[in-house]
Amino acid sequence: MAQPERNEQQRLRPAPLLFEPSAAVADPEHFFDLESMDDPKELLSRATELTLAFRAATDRAVEFQAIAAAQLADPRRFDRLTTEDIAQRAEWTEDYAVKMVEFGRSLLNDPGA
Repeated sequence: MAQPERNEQQRLRPAPLLFEPSAAVADPEHFFDLESMDDPKELLSRATELTLAFRAATDRAVEFQAIAAAQLADPRRFDRLTTEDIAQRAEWTEDYAVKMVEFGRSLLNDPGA
């Protein structure tokens, strides 16, 4: 589960994730050209950049999930969903859906947090 707390380090923008050409994606051994790097220092550096980029992307995606969950659970919506419905749609447990709705509400109430 992603931590609701965000810190400045998480806000840093690591190396951009580059989309791979479709031919490279078809090769299961291909991963952002890492397999072609011979220099272990270069490999470690690029793999670390990718790891940080994926973590940052995951954190942002979780925040957007939480915001969406909070919006779907908003009692002012005529078509609001229960946390059980949200959990089912997102393939979460209901307890996790409750926490995500709360986290989303905190993000919506204080977007700079």
